[in-house]
Amino acid sequence: MGQIDLQKGFLHVTRLKNGTPSTHPVRGVELRALRQLQREYPDSPYVFTSERKAPLTDRAIRHIISRAGKVANFLFTIHPHMLRHSTGFYLANNGHDTRSIQSYLGHANIKNTVIYTELSPRRFKNFWKD
Repeated sequence: MGQIDLQKGFLHVTRLKNGTPSTHPVRGVELRALRQLQREYPDSPYVFTSERKAPLTDRAIRHIISRAGKVANFLFTIHPHMLRHSTGFYLANNGHDTRSIQSYLGHANIKNTVIYTELSPRRFKNFWKD
């Protein structure tokens, strides 16, 4: 859940399950696409809507993502939370520190973040200089 300030290019994220709120930058292609949607649908407070102009339900989003996984020929069922996990692994594999990933994902407890950095092949990079 969040609120987008398209003038400044930020997404203000409020969390469920007692997560920590944060502000994320929205850049480039995504920002242009959101601005285009805002121009096309100026009266809608929602980014993603159903054919009836109502916000998409959790169930509808799960269905869309699952169907996309089938179209992509994944051999397992895809669900929305996988997008969150892939973000954590992506950030860890690109060398971001655990505390920054914790803040970005809104984890109140670092134990929920450590899984991403524990499995990163780059976690010991730059420990020693030659």
